[in-house]
Amino acid sequence: MADVYLPVESQQKLIDLSRQTLNNFVRRIERQPAHIHDSYLQSPDYGAFVSLFNKEELRGCIGSCVPEAPLFETVIEMTEAAASQDDRVQPIAKSELAAVRIDITILSPMAAVRDPLSLEAGKHGLYVARDDRRGVLLPQVAARYRWDLKTFLEQTCLKAGLPKSAWHDPDTQLWSFTVLIIEESG
Repeated sequence: MADVYLPVESQQKLIDLSRQTLNNFVRRIERQPAHIHDSYLQSPDYGAFVSLFNKEELRGCIGSCVPEAPLFETVIEMTEAAASQDDRVQPIAKSELAAVRIDITILSPMAAVRDPLSLEAGKHGLYVARDDRRGVLLPQVAARYRWDLKTFLEQTCLKAGLPKSAWHDPDTQLWSFTVLIIEESG
């Protein structure tokens, strides 16, 4: 499984694009076509999650594990979705825009997991699927809650609506990925 690499300049461009997208979307300014000439941001190889925080409070987190567009387009779409479609929280209000911090998590291509116990909690993210149930947890979730690997596997299964032991079941599909986390400064 390959790690994600973006030069610092490309990371900053992505944060700036996400910030502009968030500000325009919440203020209901019509989206203009983005003209991105950075080959790293044109890459069709990466999924992305956008997380929005007001202080330490999560204000939205939405992402896509499977790339369907260039990275910059995925970040634009996920920024708008995180600001308005996360059912766990109210949409972002204009009055809080200045206080919102953006984190972008870029996902490596997913790899099928043959031995779940070979993963490392806090380093690998996990995508679990069985029948019509799906669940994903980013590696930073395991780190934040200080979960060991077994707990991380169980929690990802629970997020998918499966029994916590479902990761043992051969009918459950597991994929892992690594990430690059880009945090907005300020």
